[in-house]
Amino acid sequence: MKVPAPLLVVASISSVQVGSAIARHLFDDLGAAGVTLLRLALSAVILALITRPRLRTWSRQAWQAAIVLGVVMSGMNLIFYLSLKTVPLGTAVTIEFLGPLLLALAQTRRWVDVVWALLAGGGVALLGLHGGSSAPVGGMLLAFIAGLCWAAYIVGSAHLGGLVPGTGGLTVSLAVAALIVLPFGARGASAVVHRPILLLAAAGVALLSSVISYGLEINALRRIPTRVFGILMSLEPAAAAIAGLLLLGQRLPTVGVVALVLVTLASAGVTLARRDRSVTPAEVVREPV
Repeated sequence: MKVPAPLLVVASISSVQVGSAIARHLFDDLGAAGVTLLRLALSAVILALITRPRLRTWSRQAWQAAIVLGVVMSGMNLIFYLSLKTVPLGTAVTIEFLGPLLLALAQTRRWVDVVWALLAGGGVALLGLHGGSSAPVGGMLLAFIAGLCWAAYIVGSAHLGGLVPGTGGLTVSLAVAALIVLPFGARGASAVVHRPILLLAAAGVALLSSVISYGLEINALRRIPTRVFGILMSLEPAAAAIAGLLLLGQRLPTVGVVALVLVTLASAGVTLARRDRSVTPAEVVREPV
C-alpha cells in the first residue's frame, strides 16, 4: 500500500523542522557555524555515496552553476542558523519564507497578488513592530536575508537542474558550500574529536533536514501536481512553530501566531492563483539542507 503523496510532503516538512530543532540544541557545543559545516559536509558525503555523480561528463557551464549554487547555499544555511541563535524557530522560518514568497510574487502579473504581498508584509511588520516580541530585530533581519538566499537557491537550482540530471549537481554544490563555511565553522566542529556523540547528532541533522526530506519530496512530486505541493509547503512556518514548542520549549506570543497565519495564507494564496506550469518558488523543493 502506497503512502499518500500529501502525507509524504507533511512528513518531509516535519523531518526538516525536527532537524532544525536538533541543530539548535547543538549550538552550545558546536556553534552555529560548526553545525552548519557538519550538516553541509555530511549531507554532501551521504548524497555522493547515493548519487555517485559522473563529474567527468560535466560541461563548464554545469560546473559554474554548481559552484554558484554552492555559494548561495553556504550563505543560506549559515545565516539561517545564526538567526536561530536569537530568534525562535517558528518566527525565523516565518520570516525566511518571505524570500520564496517574494520571488513568486515577482513572477506573477495578477492584481490579487498585491493583496497577498500586503498580507505577508503585514504579518512580518507585526513581528518587527510589536514591542513585546522576544525576537531581536537583528536576528529577524538575518532570517530575512536567509530567505533571500533561499529565493536565489530556487533560481540557481532550477538552472543547475537543467544542466545536470538527477541530484549530482546538488551533491557538488553541498561540497562547495561546506568548503566556504569551513573557515567559519572548523573551530566549533572540531569539538566532535573529543565528543564523537556530537558527530552522530550532526549526522542526524543532515539526514533529517536533507537526505530524508529530499527523498520524500521527490517521491511526492512524482504523484501530485506542483501546485498542490506548493500549497502543502505553506505549512512550513506552522510546522516550525510546533517543533520549536515541543523540542525547544519556544512558545510563540499571540502576535507571532498571527504573523505566521498571515504569511501562510499569503503563500497558499499565491500558489493557488498560479495557473501556468512554470516552476515557482512555492512549487519547488525546500532548501536542501
